[in-house]
Formats: sequence, structure tokens, C-alpha cells
Amino acid sequence: MQKQVKLKNGTITFKAQDNSDSAELTFYGDICMDVYSKWSNTDRCPVDVANLLSNLDNYKSVNIHINSGGGDAFGGIAIYNLLKSYAGHKTVYIDGLAASAASIIAMAGDKIVMPTSAQLMIHSPSACGYGNADDMRKLAEALDNCEESILNVYYENLAAGVNKETIAEMVAAETWLTADKAQQYFKNIEVERRNISPQNCGSQFYNFYKNAPTQAKDDVTEELKKLLIIY
Repeated sequence: MQKQVKLKNGTITFKAQDNSDSAELTFYGDICMDVYSKWSNTDRCPVDVANLLSNLDNYKSVNIHINSGGGDAFGGIAIYNLLKSYAGHKTVYIDGLAASAASIIAMAGDKIVMPTSAQLMIHSPSACGYGNADDMRKLAEALDNCEESILNVYYENLAAGVNKETIAEMVAAETWLTADKAQQYFKNIEVERRNISPQNCGSQFYNFYKNAPTQAKDDVTEELKKLLIIY
């Protein structure tokens, strides 16, 4: 059984399983702060997720599929908090890539399933701005505060024995993690050992990432470079 939630830009479809007590959600676009920032009907923002969760009725579990290059930092944090507060059991499947803001969303899972061909990417937030020296200092302070919020999400989900300093260094360096590596640093990750090809994952944000695989690079429009904070 499928249900659709109509949004200002497109729709989200979720599929109820046959036993009628679980649902499947799929996020295969960039993460945006609001509906006006969406470039396609596959992009998602917090209000989309809030609307969707309110339509899940009393499903006991939710399967969340992620294949995203990231997007807005605070959009990702808001979606993470929405999912964490949802009472049902949440299983996140990283079908190809959970980069940047999408890696925050992935942390909301009570279980995170990663095939050996999938990747998780964590890094510091970036910004584009203009103005005088005082403006730039204020922007740098905003980025520091944003990074602190991002790190707090990761700290909540550390694997046993991993210290905060290690993750902070990995975030600063922009780190791309395979499933086995991700499992070493974050809890609730289950490595799925089957031979599958990674899903294609188009994103407007790849050129902002300094360590992205070459094949992931894509053209970034001038409009996107005007975003205040991307993650």
C-alpha cells in the first residue's frame, strides 16, 4: 500500500508494508532549509519530513533510505531531530552515499545499514559571504557555532571507546568513510556484506567538498554559491 503527501514542491511517497505496522521513506535528493530552497522535487526540507511523519499514523517502524550528497546544515539538523523524536523504530539504509547534512540525518536511525559499497562523509560546514572584516568575523563565528551543533550530533552517536577529539579531527579534515570504517566510529551501524553497485547520487554540492571522489564532482551554479551555510 502506498500513500502520498503533497508538498509545495512535489510529493513524498511512503510505502506501508504488508503487515501495516511499518512504513518505508526514501530521501534521494539534496537537503534544504525550506521549500523555497528546493531545486527539484527530490530535494527535501524539514517541513516535508514533519508533514510526512504526521501522516504515518501509528506505524511501529520506519525504514529510511538515504542517498544524498548533503545540503543545508540546519536543515539536516532539524530533520535529524524530527526523526529522533518519532516514536517508531527507525532503520536507516545508506543505499549509496550519506554525505554532509545527509550523514547527520543517518544518525537518527536506531539501526544504520551500510552495504560495503556505500559511504558516509563528515566535514566542517562551509559558507559564502561578503562584507568587511567585521562581517567576516561574524560569519566565522556563525560557522564555529554551526560546527559545534553538528559535532554534538556525532558525539551523541559515537561507538564505544571513540573520543570526541578523534571525530572533531575527522570532521575538520573532511573524511569519507566506508561501511567498515564508519562502524568503527559510530554506533548502531550494521555492515551489509553483499556485492551491489553503489546507487547514482547527483548533488549540487559536490564541488564544495575538497576530498570528494573525482566521479562525484558536478557543476555548481552561481546561485548555489550564494547559500549562507552549506554542509
